[in-house]
Amino acid sequence: MTDEVRCWLVERTYTDRDLIVLIYATPDGERKYRKELSASMLGRTTVTAATAVDADDLEPVEDAETRERYAMEVDRVRDSHEPDEAI
Repeated sequence: MTDEVRCWLVERTYTDRDLIVLIYATPDGERKYRKELSASMLGRTTVTAATAVDADDLEPVEDAETRERYAMEVDRVRDSHEPDEAI
């Protein structure tokens, strides 16, 4: 059984392939989970402030500046949203 880690939404971007990329990060900003959704799927999916991610699905955040930015964004989102709140 894999351990789940609560990750918080820290970034939402759009690609030229009409995809929405959601980045959820651990509170320390050290690890991230990337989720891609089509624009049509986004209309049928609730994007929440936090999500539970299998620890095996997390990737390391290599850049120190990005880790710091993600950690600050996690703090901001946690302070203003409940984990299951749509965002």
